[in-house]
Amino acid sequence: MTVTEETTSLQLSLSVTAARTLTTTTKSLPQMRGITTRWLLSQLPWVDVPAGSYRVNRRLTYTVGDGKVSFYNTGARVQVVPAELTELALLRGFGDEQALRALADAFEQREYEPGATLFTAGTPRDVLVLIAHGKVTRHGTGEYGDEVHLGTATDGDHFGEELLGRDTGTWAFTARAATRVIALVLPAAAYARLNGRSEALRTHVAEALARPRKPQNAKGEAAIDLSAGHDGEPLLPGTYVDYDPSPREYDLAVAQTVLRVHNRVADLYNQPMNQLEQQLRLTVEALRERQEHELVNNTDFGLLHNADLKQRLTTRTGPPTPLDLDDLLCRRRKTRFFLAHPRAIAAFGRECTAHRVYPGTAVLDGKRVTAWRGVPILPCDKIPVTATGSTSILALRTGEDDAGVIGLRPESLPDEYQPGLNVRFMGADDRAVTSYLVSAYHSAAVLVPDALGVLDDVQVGS
Repeated sequence: MTVTEETTSLQLSLSVTAARTLTTTTKSLPQMRGITTRWLLSQLPWVDVPAGSYRVNRRLTYTVGDGKVSFYNTGARVQVVPAELTELALLRGFGDEQALRALADAFEQREYEPGATLFTAGTPRDVLVLIAHGKVTRHGTGEYGDEVHLGTATDGDHFGEELLGRDTGTWAFTARAATRVIALVLPAAAYARLNGRSEALRTHVAEALARPRKPQNAKGEAAIDLSAGHDGEPLLPGTYVDYDPSPREYDLAVAQTVLRVHNRVADLYNQPMNQLEQQLRLTVEALRERQEHELVNNTDFGLLHNADLKQRLTTRTGPPTPLDLDDLLCRRRKTRFFLAHPRAIAAFGRECTAHRVYPGTAVLDGKRVTAWRGVPILPCDKIPVTATGSTSILALRTGEDDAGVIGLRPESLPDEYQPGLNVRFMGADDRAVTSYLVSAYHSAAVLVPDALGVLDDVQVGS
């Protein structure tokens, strides 16, 4: 080795590794990948609930059941649940189980491929059709002779109920299968035989037809008698507003966890960051994420499970098109925002591009988001996407003043850390571990049914 090579191999200055032993490392706060935008929590108006429960009082609505018929299958054979036939208006309140069972057995199972016609407008209405599975679109003739889409029917819906009243007129619309459809069909001849053998059935249907309907408004609520446009001194109608005798009450739910911190960590390792504060910050973030998940998916008060069936729509072709969002939007006033999975928003963007229309944008809390018809479309990854790529899009009107959707939380809590969330000291055990109970109380209420709408069967695949 030459002198030059030997001099070059020697260290001439302090190394970086050695120098770091005398320095203070600049640190970031603890990071968490599970934090999302949580738009639902920020945009939902929160109402303080001092008593721990919230009662939604509504006007009396004459509604029996949900209007949907249920089915069961044995292998490939599908049958209607006999008691569910009382969801048909002319059979409501009918209690003869034997007659209902005979009526259920008289239905014939029929299957239709996509595009097949179940019946055509103007043809005799000689069957009662129950949709067991699939989508059926209804079509009519517009004012100028063109075909118009009248809506989509899905599982549990039915056509031709007038047959029960021996009304064999003609179909007012054409029904086509949008997907593969399994339907149960009751021919008029089969019903006539059953009606002839069952005195109880004949009597019940005749009474249902003769019974005067209680006055209702367009929403199904008990009508309020009013007089307008009169002259002179006519006798004014008397009235009162009837209330729902059994209003729903929402109890506050809770999401909880126990945060444990060793005393030695809290005493000795609190610089430059407070260990308890950072542990608590990340715990609260996780609880808030769980809170939003419950507001969407909880089977008791979650929005996906509390949407009125009449406010649930299905897509026309699978992907969320501009027409589908228009259908969802027009069913309520003052829609504040849509809530959708990010993949559903991307699918909507692709459909807009395919239709050569472009969604706008809106500024919400200083952030620019996608909007349709001026209504923000907010992402929420808590809305589930099935294994087949199907999800839902929600539309919400919010606030008590607009009879919308509201969030519920306690008015005040002992040891409150944030609104609706408290941190309670639970003591230290014999291992010098201090425990804190962290609780978040919450719920949600839909004040009137049309405050919340859901677009189901949204396909998000390419």
